[in-house]
Amino acid sequence: MASAEQPNQTPPPEQPNQNDEGAPTKSALKKAAKAAEKAAKAAEKAAKQQELAQQKADAEVDYAKEFYGALPLNQSQSRPRRARDQIASLSNRVGQPVLIRARVQTSRAQGNKMVFLNLRQRTDSIQGLLVVTPEKVSKQMVKWAAGLADESIVLIEGVAEKTSEPIKSASVSDVEIHISKIHLIAGLDSRLPFTVEDANRPEQDANAEVQYNRVLLETRLNNRVIDLRTQTNQAVFRLQGAIGDLFREYLSANGFMEIHSPKLQGAATESGASVFKVSYFKGNAFLAQSPQLAKQMAIAADFERVYEIGPVFRAEDSNTHRHMTEFIGLDLEMAIEEHYHEVMEMLDGMLKHIFSGLRDKYRKEIDVVQKQFPADDFKWREGPEGTLVLSFKEAVEILVEDGVPREDLDDFSTENEKRLGRLIKAKYDTDYYIIDKFPMALRPFYTMPDPEDPTLSNSYDFFMRGEEILSGAQRIHDPKVLSEKMLSKGVDPESMKPYVDAFRMGCPPHGGGGIGLERVLMLFLKLNNIRRASLFPRDPKRLEP
Repeated sequence: MASAEQPNQTPPPEQPNQNDEGAPTKSALKKAAKAAEKAAKAAEKAAKQQELAQQKADAEVDYAKEFYGALPLNQSQSRPRRARDQIASLSNRVGQPVLIRARVQTSRAQGNKMVFLNLRQRTDSIQGLLVVTPEKVSKQMVKWAAGLADESIVLIEGVAEKTSEPIKSASVSDVEIHISKIHLIAGLDSRLPFTVEDANRPEQDANAEVQYNRVLLETRLNNRVIDLRTQTNQAVFRLQGAIGDLFREYLSANGFMEIHSPKLQGAATESGASVFKVSYFKGNAFLAQSPQLAKQMAIAADFERVYEIGPVFRAEDSNTHRHMTEFIGLDLEMAIEEHYHEVMEMLDGMLKHIFSGLRDKYRKEIDVVQKQFPADDFKWREGPEGTLVLSFKEAVEILVEDGVPREDLDDFSTENEKRLGRLIKAKYDTDYYIIDKFPMALRPFYTMPDPEDPTLSNSYDFFMRGEEILSGAQRIHDPKVLSEKMLSKGVDPESMKPYVDAFRMGCPPHGGGGIGLERVLMLFLKLNNIRRASLFPRDPKRLEP
């Protein structure tokens, strides 16, 4: 019997790389080895990529994300009433938690795990330290904090810790804040014109080894908001406020009442040459050169003793270190019983009260200013001999003895004023003195003439460091004499009829004086330019900011 037909079978593939005995050839083995090596490398690469992906994924889980970042815009949406700390008090808070709002003056990163922040509040600064800490401070948190712009406002939480050595860059140098939370309250939308750190430096010595950016006064005034943030300016304007407080304190204790006179007037106070004319409905008005007329009329109204702190306007094209077109006047007026020296002595006592108050209560602020503007402390007589008082003639003789031609001394030029100040300091060891009995020709129409020599007047100026800071006198309270003096000075009494009429109704003898607040501050601290003592100075070339 014939056998059954076998089904078709697929022949085995040819093995071209096999030899006659069926074993792989050398080239086949080499190729296989390369393939295996390639596969192993691919597997290794894939494993590394997977590992990196996992590490990245792990890193993106920021365990500190709740502890830093920008806060929502404060629209007063909540009020948790958490007490805030002041940098100045942190030396007494060692080991305790603190919460402060401050500016970032500077920041300094060390690697990617640590950043130092210099934190500032007004005249005080402290170092903050942020360090990567597991489960508390992440690398992302440190990186974010290191990227904060200088002058950003931040909310800081942390612990005040004692430092191993004083931190020279901070005013509070014995402690630092170990930061646990930091949030941005307000950032910057534009680039700073200069750093507050540069603006706070003293004038550099020409031989200084390190040359820093010098911020010129004009640049400062053009960017006044930034300039006012310096610790120096924070101290300067705290002292300015203190002068006003001490002025009020002394005069209130001596029976004076504060008044507020109008700054728009229908006539010039002293002369038409130095007043600002402004349009006033269908006519014109003048900005007050001083509260002089109102003060005197208040005395005629039986107020007896009055004072005022307010703006004064002078339309004088004086571009000097000590003149401004608008400044703050400290003015007083008082009735006198017997002699105009009663007023002079009241003014003297008031100024010495200001000087001693600044020295005794604001030493910290004075020291801050002196770091940038080194100067000898202001000196005045405090002993039983009292304040040095010279007559105008005596002052002239001092200058003549020093070689100044007598014909140049009908009035004191700024140069001769300063020269006299140096001579008096050398001879009497005082920065503060009074000159009495000025020539009548140098004084305004309302000044009382000397009873014995009509070429002289019952008037005085007070000086600090050789510069005049106060001018005052006994006033004319008799309407007839007043009208005569007005006419002799080229002022028509009818143009100031309400003022003259006040004396026709009967007015007691009286006198007073006016002080330039900024000038007192400039000279007490020796700032060398009155613009440094004015918040937003106004002069013939500046109306902004």
